[in-house]
Order: sequence, then C-alpha cells, then structure tokens
Amino acid sequence: MDAPHGFALITIVFNPNSTGDAPKLAEELRDDVLSARPGQNVRLQPTEYAGHAVELAREAASSRNALVVSVSGDGGYNEVINGVMASHNNDTVCAVLPAGNANDHSRVTSQKPLVKAITDGRVRRIDLLRLSLDKAGVEPVYAHSYIGFGLTPVVAFDLEKASKGAAREMFSVVRTFSKFEPFEIRQIDGEQRSFDSLVFANISQMAKYATLSEAGDQPVDGKFEVITFPHMAKWRVLLAALRATTKGLGDQPSYTQYRFSTLKPMPYQIDGEVKSVNAYIDVTIDSAPQALSILG
Repeated sequence: MDAPHGFALITIVFNPNSTGDAPKLAEELRDDVLSARPGQNVRLQPTEYAGHAVELAREAASSRNALVVSVSGDGGYNEVINGVMASHNNDTVCAVLPAGNANDHSRVTSQKPLVKAITDGRVRRIDLLRLSLDKAGVEPVYAHSYIGFGLTPVVAFDLEKASKGAAREMFSVVRTFSKFEPFEIRQIDGEQRSFDSLVFANISQMAKYATLSEAGDQPVDGKFEVITFPHMAKWRVLLAALRATTKGLGDQPSYTQYRFSTLKPMPYQIDGEVKSVNAYIDVTIDSAPQALSILG
C-alpha cells in the first residue's frame, strides 16, 4: 500500500439517464467530499452516449494526481478503467461508487466507505484481466472482475431486453437456458472442445449470488481463475449453477494466461457488458498484475 495520496482533481463520471440513482449519488458524493476536504477540486462528468465514460476517464487521467470515480454498476466502471488504462498514466487512481444492478466488484473488493477512503487517501494496486484479439488495429481491453463466454453473455443479453425485477429476470434466464446451444473453441494445443460456459474470473463472485471459486477478495496474485462447464446435459448445468449460488464451486484452476481460437462468431460478457468476437480469431486472456491503482 502506498503512502496517503492527495488528489489535484477528482472527476466523478456518471450516467445522467441511469435507471438507478446515479445522478443523485454523484452529487451527494461531490458534496460529501467537499465537506470532508474543503477546497478540493471536484468535477462532475455526466456521460452523453454509450462508451463516453471511456473518453471522459482517459481525458481525466491526463491530469497529474487524478482520481476518477465511476458512479455506476460493473459495466460503467469497466469503461472508466479502460479509459484510464488507455491513457497510460500509471499515477491515476480509480474508484467505484456502486449504482448498478449487480455491483460485483465493489461488493467483493470494497474495504471501506468511499468518502472515508478518499479522505484517508491510501491507495492500493490490483490486477486486471486483459483480453487481446489477434486482429490488426484492435487494442486490448481490460476487465476488473470477469470475462465470460457461452451461457453467461447469452443470459446477460436476454436480461438486458427484459424489464428489471426478480420474476422477469428468472423468466428470462429460464427461457434463454432452454434454447441455449454449446459453443466450440480450438485450444492452444490444437484440440477442439465444446463448452456450455467458460469464465475467466478476477474475483470470486459474480451475478450477485454465484460464488465461482475460493480465491481471495483482493485480486493481487497475478493470476485469475478459469471456471469451465464442458458441454453436458442441461440438468447437470442447472445443478452446477445451484451449487454456485449455495455452496460455491470450490477451488478452481488458476492461470496467468489462457489462449484459444474461435470457430464461430461468439458473444462474450466483460464486467456485465455484452460484446462479440468474430470467427477464426486468436483470443488471449492474461493477467495484468498490479495494473490499476484504486481506493475504496
């Protein structure tokens, strides 16, 4: 852990059209910080379109002694950290004030209330996941919590189309699961394998309820866990999912790097956001050790 940190500029990034309380929480955070640190330079930065948080965070990171706070869920925080990483300014510090649906990263890694953490100014560094595609002109992207292929992004995409609420969420999951088909990849040794789900996890929990592994709460070991569901009967997948939400999945293998090739276009979920990768692309997931400075 570094020495107490003073910030020349605190930028608070939020979505003004959030279905949650992000605008209100952002204003309250600004007021609380100014109350605790009179004279502190605090700037509210509302986003205007999808992906805008990446640009705002990259711009904020161009300042020295900068703190960039994302008032959001996991997806909004993902955009902020990618903006900061794109700035190549290793001195920039990130934080998240949860204002989303799952808030997995904050729930698992948070050590103290954010205003107190800002006042204390004690910064620590964590690992990130890095996803690289062997495709010209495509820069790596980073994840603070997890990257999932297969069932995970398919369910997430269907949930986005459904209204919020436990009953509708459950209906969406069941409907999607009933139609889901496995996916195939070619591993680095040339073997072709079929999976229902493949998750690369930087934290031990996801989706509010599922415990993926016995990994510690702080991603600082330079490794990530790989949770695989090889293609199996759907009732067995359901049992595994039930185990994840009750007992947890137990110890999982850890890696510093995992490589494979896609055989068809595939969706994937990165910190709650659904994206896609084309067919016949070499994919590398690796750990970026101690890549990000955070507090909270």
